This record gives sequence, structure tokens and C-alpha cells, in this order.
Amino acid sequence: MPESELGQLSTLLVYGAMAAYAVALLAFATDLSGLRDRGPDGRPRRAAGIGMATTWAGLALHVAGVVLRGLAAGRVPWANMYEFTIVFTAVAVLLFLLLQRGRDLRFLGTFVVGPVLLTLGIAVAVLYVRADGVQPALDSYWLVIHVSIATLAVGVFAVSAVLSAVQLVQERAELRGSAAAAEPALVGAGSGPGARPAPAGPGAARQGWLGRVLAAVPPSAELERLAFRLNAVGFMMWTFTLIAGAIWAEHAWGRPWGWDPKEVWTFVIWVVYAAYLHARATRGWEGRRAAYLSLFGFACILANYFLVNLVFNSLHAYSGIG
Repeated sequence: MPESELGQLSTLLVYGAMAAYAVALLAFATDLSGLRDRGPDGRPRRAAGIGMATTWAGLALHVAGVVLRGLAAGRVPWANMYEFTIVFTAVAVLLFLLLQRGRDLRFLGTFVVGPVLLTLGIAVAVLYVRADGVQPALDSYWLVIHVSIATLAVGVFAVSAVLSAVQLVQERAELRGSAAAAEPALVGAGSGPGARPAPAGPGAARQGWLGRVLAAVPPSAELERLAFRLNAVGFMMWTFTLIAGAIWAEHAWGRPWGWDPKEVWTFVIWVVYAAYLHARATRGWEGRRAAYLSLFGFACILANYFLVNLVFNSLHAYSGIG
């Protein structure tokens, strides 16, 4: 089959994955709505099951699209922004599915699949380029090593950022629950026959649609620990990315570091996550402060990805968009 047809088939598979993810997003949103209405009562969450099944189907189409993209181009499929995007989103979806082993994190489906679907939409509508060869500077085995690890790291950081965002919402609800538990069990007790009892304890703060949804979500401390572990893994990958990038730059341009915008931003991201891990491990920056720093790190990744590639004049600006 000619490469052009393989490229077209790859794009069709990505569109198919987007369709499956759209169904999964609706199913996960329906599941959240069901949790809102009835709370966690042990009944089967059929909508969540449908969401998981269609997410697996979407991932299969997604991975097939990535593989065919590589076959169409005759190289690894992560040499430009379009390819990098379809690969790191596949990593994020796979990580979300693997995290279900041993814990029920299906509530994250809406917050993982939704951004993935939006990002793939941007990829096919704005970032798409024809499957082709690469620039001479990229024609190296370091393309396989350096960029693949960077892609994995971004996927890991993305899921960690989602966990940190949900953690902040959950922690706020828990603080409200603690405040409610500290109030008197009865409001207006002893003030006359017209006094009305008011519920007390953490359950009082769980009233309302958001409270009933969050009742099915793990505690904020557990979410924070999981985000920390993912960030630690992502940081090790990013450290390798930084070192491998310097080695590749030495081979390609005769110098390991040249203060190129991409190099600077890669180092800034490394510093932010290093500060996060240091503060979390030695300074007791748990909870809200750790979550904010985690989200700030991912915001830096997004700035590095979009601003440097599309705005700055960089040797690394291989978006392919003309």
C-alpha cells in the first residue's frame, strides 16, 4: 500500500479514536451525573463501564493510527507537533486505563478523555502535516531516544496534573466537611419548641450535587500521593530528556547548550519539577501547595509546547506548520 494511503488511513484511525473518545466522554459524564444524583451506593455503574470499554476501543484505534503514521513516514512517528500530540495523548489515555488496576479511578474519565479529545481536535485541525521525511538534524537515532522519552514524560505529567486539579477540589470539600463537623449538632437547641435540628459531621458538607460526586472520589491525600509518584516518574524521564537533548545538540550543532528557547524552557520545566519534588520530600509541601506547584509545572510544559514551537524562533521549532 503506498505511503500516501497509509497516511490517510492513519488519519482516519485517529478520527475513529476521537469518535470513540467522544462516546466515552458522554458515558463518563453520565456516570458523574449518576453519582451526583444518588451518591456511591454500590450499584453497578453501567455508564462508567461503557466509558471504559469505549476508551479501550478508542485507544486501540489511536495506537493503530500512530503505528500507521510511522509506517507512512518511514520513521518513528514523533518528529513534528502533530505526531508528538497524537503520541503523548495516547500515553495519557493508556496511563489512565492502567491506573485502574487496584483502584477505582473511573471518575477521572471525564477529566482525562475530555482534554485528550480536545487536544486531538487541535492536532488534526491545526497541527496536521503530511507524513514525510525529517530535517537532516533530526535524522538520527536520538530522535528515537530523546523525543520518545519526552513524549512519555508529557503524558505522565498530564495525568498527574489532572489528579492535582481534582485533589484541590476534593481538599476544599474536606475542609468544609471538617468545619461542619466542628459546629454544634443542633442549631437552636433549647431555644424553644420551634427550634429545628440541623445535621452535623462530614456528611453535612456532602449535601449538594458536587458533594455527592466527591463522596465517590478518593481522599485528597491519596490523590496527592498518586500525583507525587507520577511526577517523580515524569521528572526522571524529563531529566533524561534534558541530558539526551544536550548530547544530541552536540552531535547535530557542535555544542551541547546554546540558550535556544526550547533548551531554556526544557531546563525551566526541570527546575520547577525539581523544586516540587524537593519541597514535597523535605519541606513538607503536601496538599494544596504541592498541587499548585504540580499544575504550574504542567502549565510550563504547555507554554514550552505551544509558545516555543509556534511563536519563538527556535532551532527546535519543528511544528511543520507553514
